[in-house]
Amino acid sequence: MAFISSIAAWFLKKRYHQMELFMHYPIDVQNELLDSLVQQAIDTEWGKKYHYDKINSLEDYKRYVPISTYEQIEPYIQRLKKGEHNLLWPTETRWFAKSSGTTNAKSKYIPVTLDSLKECHYKGGKDMLALYLHRNPEAEFLSGKTLGIAGSARISDSSDYYVGDLSAILVSNLPLWAHFTKSPDLSIGVMEDWTNKVDLIVDSVIEEDIRAVMGVPSWMLLVLNRVLEKTGKSSIHALWPNFELVIHGGVNFEPYQRRFEAIMGKKINYQEVYNASEGFFAIQDSANRNDLLLMLDYGIFYEFMPIEELGKENPITLSLQDVKIDTNYALIITTNAGLWRYLIGDTVVFTSLNPFRIRISGRTKSFINIAGEEIIVENAEFAVNYACQKTNAIVKEYTAGPLLINDSKITHEWLIEFEKEPEDLMFFGELLDNALKIKNSDYEAKRFLNMVLETPLVISVPENTFYNWLRQNGKLGGQYKIPRLSNDRGFIEDIKALLKRDYNDNAIEEIEVVNTSKSISR
Repeated sequence: MAFISSIAAWFLKKRYHQMELFMHYPIDVQNELLDSLVQQAIDTEWGKKYHYDKINSLEDYKRYVPISTYEQIEPYIQRLKKGEHNLLWPTETRWFAKSSGTTNAKSKYIPVTLDSLKECHYKGGKDMLALYLHRNPEAEFLSGKTLGIAGSARISDSSDYYVGDLSAILVSNLPLWAHFTKSPDLSIGVMEDWTNKVDLIVDSVIEEDIRAVMGVPSWMLLVLNRVLEKTGKSSIHALWPNFELVIHGGVNFEPYQRRFEAIMGKKINYQEVYNASEGFFAIQDSANRNDLLLMLDYGIFYEFMPIEELGKENPITLSLQDVKIDTNYALIITTNAGLWRYLIGDTVVFTSLNPFRIRISGRTKSFINIAGEEIIVENAEFAVNYACQKTNAIVKEYTAGPLLINDSKITHEWLIEFEKEPEDLMFFGELLDNALKIKNSDYEAKRFLNMVLETPLVISVPENTFYNWLRQNGKLGGQYKIPRLSNDRGFIEDIKALLKRDYNDNAIEEIEVVNTSKSISR
């Protein structure tokens, strides 16, 4: 194991110097990449349809190729799953990453090509380690094992294509030597039955020398807490004394960090990544910053749509040389998996232009804007964290959506599952409300004297409410996340129906409610 660690560390440190190229010449690297992608796909069905033979510049590319959503490329994906080739990308496409998104229950099947697997996803994984080792040259986690909380995967019954969570596709295609540093075994890691899978993971890793864990924070915590329950240990450090690193992504980590720190038993390192079924996009490159370095040589060309352009017939998009700091952009990608000007559904904000660093601000469909308040996930995360800090509370999961009180009054309803409840839930709600006002001037204006929006309604729901909802809907697994914000009441009503069914017909009325507006009726 030590030999593998030293060889891997040498290669990873060497890769860091290659990253410096795109940091110093980001525009050139991106422009050359776009030209390469277009030329490779010139004879595909998509390339012929959109005149790739006439594209000689970025301006040409924007003129000939429309911005696309999943619904618009789904017919191509269905044909790829039936065995057709050379539709979106010239090479064979046999892997499809299943992704539910956060606001749409319908599954999406994102194509994963051999090019994107090697030049994007695996490259991102190696760079994640390279950046960590660059700032922690004495790190020893490669001498032990990394606990990976992967998703599930299976061979489709109708064809020979492979469909599953992206994490499972990646693990299933790793070279043999890489499995020596991973735990649990592949047979457990890609299981579909998450109820049994978690128990098997716990049993298989207790005796291992686990030095790092990677995955979505909520699922990592579930496994780590089960490990402590099973062993009776007081902390992760007491069980695994060499443990040093948590690699996380998928959701904002700040609400979870206190929960990790509470079970670790010593100070450890954290590293955030921004990867998705569609590609590996960014990596935290500094322990002193909470933003992410945008990776520019992974076979992905980036465009950024100002958020006010969403929904327009001919929206404006910007390339890297035109973006500004602290502006909310919808992310558009062109990739070596055959996604062309694809609106991924995430929104980002630039925090640095040299090098280009970003933070994830939310989802294009995950917001509340029932009265012009334009609450996005970033606002919500700030408000929840602010209220937690002031009340010493710990939030496990939450969701929020609009609530119509009567014909003229509306508010926001928040369902919050606490790991540690605040002593005064009403005060917590007031802090959350005030933090939203601080962060969002549109919300503040709509809340003025309760003229448009009433005081938000905050409901504390029982333990495991969101886990039970995921299980009931067949959404257990690392790729599924709780929708933080919705502009309709579908998800909230679904949760309430679950509570009434699992507890009693009066469950909602018995749950503690913050309600400083007497006009709100449950």
